[in-house]
Amino acid sequence: MSRTIVSVEHITKEYQLGVLGSTTLKRELQSKMARMRGREDPNLKVEGPDRLAGDGARFLALDDISFSVQEGDALGIIGRNGAGKSTILKIMSRVTAPTSGCIRIKGRVASLLEVGTGFHPELTGRENIFLNGAILGMSKAETASKLDEIIAFSEIEQFIDTPVKRYSSGMYVKLGFAVAAHLAPDILVCDEVLAVGDTTFQHKCIAKMAEVAAAGKAVLCVSHNMRTMQQLCTRAVYIEKGHLTYDGDVDPAIGLYAGDGSTGEIYYDLDARQRRTGSGEGKRGRLLSVRMIDTEDCRYPLDSMVETEITWFAHETIEDTELWAVYRTDTGEIIGRCISRPVLKAANGETVTSKVRFNLAGLAPGFYQVRLMLVKPNLESGIHTVYDSVYDALRFTVLSDGNLRDGVWQPRFWGNMRLGDIEIGE
Repeated sequence: MSRTIVSVEHITKEYQLGVLGSTTLKRELQSKMARMRGREDPNLKVEGPDRLAGDGARFLALDDISFSVQEGDALGIIGRNGAGKSTILKIMSRVTAPTSGCIRIKGRVASLLEVGTGFHPELTGRENIFLNGAILGMSKAETASKLDEIIAFSEIEQFIDTPVKRYSSGMYVKLGFAVAAHLAPDILVCDEVLAVGDTTFQHKCIAKMAEVAAAGKAVLCVSHNMRTMQQLCTRAVYIEKGHLTYDGDVDPAIGLYAGDGSTGEIYYDLDARQRRTGSGEGKRGRLLSVRMIDTEDCRYPLDSMVETEITWFAHETIEDTELWAVYRTDTGEIIGRCISRPVLKAANGETVTSKVRFNLAGLAPGFYQVRLMLVKPNLESGIHTVYDSVYDALRFTVLSDGNLRDGVWQPRFWGNMRLGDIEIGE
């Protein structure tokens, strides 16, 4: 039976807004006494409001958060910007203290909260490895035994004896992660820093974190890349405005993150969308709506089909027109497109409702947005006429099937590619 290695117990963190300590102690006391007596602040600046924003101006970053982490857990902390994710990790790493509550930790914590955490800019990469080892409580001999492995993993052997102040942000991340992951941590804490590294190194880091978790250690990861969270994490918590609202499997947490009012939305009114382009912005043919069929939450297993009804209007006779679906990931990356087979046809003034099946074969687990386009192709010139194009026309989530190899989900493709055909039915 695995033991609890991190216990977060009723953590609350409150910050006072405004600027404190920006002047002399005498003036701070004058301002404080004036407010206590209900008088005007003698030090208030003419051009703006009270810099202290009043005694009651406080921000509750975390509100009574509790959860635990077991040995071998890879926990994803998911939430939008400002939800309090990084604050939890900073408290856990002893960067700041909670207002109330406590965190009980059993073991050594290696933190990678931002680029270059724990590095001294004047020291070389090699010297910073030993510095970080000392911070983690390791002896010089222990650090030296891992030195070659760390340098090889970081991929910056050529620059290891150069002061880190001359490193790029990517080099910082590579060395920082290599140190944090190899110096025998019991708990590895990582906050979004992998977004700075290149794609190949990101995959290598994910595999290393999975290896750390498989060895019975604990990994806590914050990221806005839901594909990374699905590849790495075995469990997730979702935080919203300082409150813990979900603790459990990864996919439902991603569904909450991807939501923003859209999770479970099965009808999309495209006619009212302002963000559209095209040769006539829908004045020849216009997309009106999309309705999702046979779904309650817009979440689909791998290699499934998205069943929809798409309604569109022809302002003129339309023949040999294609419906294109362009897929984007949660980070905005275009990863593929589908094209309708057979082509669409409509008479002048006709409103058409087509049953459309989108093929999801090959899509990695994660959250996707789809741009729909009515296109008149010209195979001779290669210059196509776009009648209407609606951005973010629909959204859905592809669920993971747990297909792991070496602890990491193996995607079947990367990059921009054609995924297949859209099936148009009666």
